[in-house]
Amino acid sequence: MDRRTFLKVAAVGAMAGGIQGVAGPFSALARSGSDSDAGIRYAVADSHFHYVDFLQKTEGMDALLQSMDAAGVAHIMFSGMPLIKKWDAAEPEEPGYYLDDNGRTYWYSATDFIVARRCLELPDQVRSRFHPFICGFNATDKHAVLHVERMLEEYPGLWQGIGEVFGHRDDLTNLTYGETARANHPALDSIYELAAQRNLPVSLHNNATSRNRLDRPIYVHEVQEALTRHPKTVIIWAHAGLSRMLDLDQVAYTGLLREMLARHDNLYIDLSWIIFENYVQAPDQEPRIRNEWLTLISDFSDRFMIGSDNVGHFATYNRNIVKYYSLLDALSPDKAHKLALTNFLGLLPG
Repeated sequence: MDRRTFLKVAAVGAMAGGIQGVAGPFSALARSGSDSDAGIRYAVADSHFHYVDFLQKTEGMDALLQSMDAAGVAHIMFSGMPLIKKWDAAEPEEPGYYLDDNGRTYWYSATDFIVARRCLELPDQVRSRFHPFICGFNATDKHAVLHVERMLEEYPGLWQGIGEVFGHRDDLTNLTYGETARANHPALDSIYELAAQRNLPVSLHNNATSRNRLDRPIYVHEVQEALTRHPKTVIIWAHAGLSRMLDLDQVAYTGLLREMLARHDNLYIDLSWIIFENYVQAPDQEPRIRNEWLTLISDFSDRFMIGSDNVGHFATYNRNIVKYYSLLDALSPDKAHKLALTNFLGLLPG
């Protein structure tokens, strides 16, 4: 039995008996409850996570493992941060986030070495929960593929995906040195092809539009071109192409996503970051999910996944996982299981 099949079988077995059926570090927590009122009710694969922040700082593996266990997270997409924030000489205080001042950001390859070393320090049983992704390359550099190849050669058998690859991304685009990154940039073609050859999914952040073009999604064609040019490459569109700035017409936008999912078998979507609470959730109705989103997710239940998008710090980790319970509860048990766990695991190399 190959690794992918084993993970799927193990996950199905866990959910068949509820979270109490999970043999592992959070089984006791399931019996005693957690930070959420109802306790842990779903075994989860966190499909979008950054071990370090924009200064390449982190609270560390012990804190992360405790947070994962408390939230019922059995598996995690484990990536660094492809950019680092510069502390400008003109700024009297050290920034803690990329928006703290006008200092620029630049591409940072050492992030992948941080991720690799932390993974390799883990015992095998614990390491099997971690699924490291390569992200430390300049997404506008046609030599970027050489870094990916170098990481694959340096740490054979370790890497299970590529990303988060940054394309259009609100203010971060304007703060980053160099050329504007985008989903269909020529520098990414060789990376998409390598990903297909190695069976590595690609997590891609590319906003659907500009914050000043909310009447039309002007950047969606970039994602569509990448999907069309590389039909054998699995692309996980991070945050469904939305951001805190992009309050689009959700009925029209979910209609566009439906067309894209129907047209491109290689397109998957993660609902991480503030997308869920800002756009998918509907606090004033029951179930607490917007009808257009619930219908779309239910109809394409094999293609969506959930993620925390925590960035180096984990105080909000439990909240960023448990918040999806309202969506999972609104789906049938088998569809909820796919969304919470097996859709992500099924994309990983065997």
